[in-house]
Amino acid sequence: MNVLFIEDDRMNRRVVKDMLDVAGVAMVEAESAERGLEILDEQDFAMILVDLRMPGMDGITAIQHIRARGDAKAKVPIIVVTADIAPDLRERCLTAGADDVIFKPVAMDSLFDAMGMILARGADGDGLIV
Repeated sequence: MNVLFIEDDRMNRRVVKDMLDVAGVAMVEAESAERGLEILDEQDFAMILVDLRMPGMDGITAIQHIRARGDAKAKVPIIVVTADIAPDLRERCLTAGADDVIFKPVAMDSLFDAMGMILARGADGDGLIV
């Protein structure tokens, strides 16, 4: 399984990469939303993790760009990884096209639970796994 993590903070990328390594999941890092979209043009991913607050393009806008694509990559599951605790955050993320939201600091069980739920939906034919 190959995952794209769009996150501007190097330490957050490293923590999540270490968690994914334990499960044998490959992770490609993008330090900005713009770079993440470029990488998505070049490679296929089973899932995308995206931070919300980044310099330049924010995570919500990146999700909207991904969902507006005219190809199968528009359906790749997206999990928002954020420290933002705004009351309407989850709703805004889901409305933009995210499949789930988890909060920083990222706990391994939260990450794997969210990923597992999405993968299970895909296996049942109800999810967005392509």
